[in-house]
Amino acid sequence: MFIDNQALNKATVKNKYPILLITDLFNQLSRARYFTKLDLRSGYYQVRIAEGDESKTTCVTRYGSYEFLVMPFGLINAPTTFCMLMNKIFHPYLDKFVVVYLNDIVIYSDTLKST
Repeated sequence: MFIDNQALNKATVKNKYPILLITDLFNQLSRARYFTKLDLRSGYYQVRIAEGDESKTTCVTRYGSYEFLVMPFGLINAPTTFCMLMNKIFHPYLDKFVVVYLNDIVIYSDTLKST
């Protein structure tokens, strides 16, 4: 099934969100020796669309109409919304031992010391 979101994306007010420069990310991680990366590619599908906005994602098939309840890929603000959510969740840990970059979460340390 293919869903064309072009009309919805044209009507959407674009949310501008600064993405960390990859060189800054490497500088931040320069002292770290141990890494774990979580790829949250399917994390987009865990973000709930605001109540009342589900009808904006309606697509019609020959079997009836379908409304997304979670954020589908292809929406213009999907990456921005996901990054903002992850940064809000991990705010107390950002730049201490966690970095969020697009749909990846990097957990890093310079020692193996467990806490």
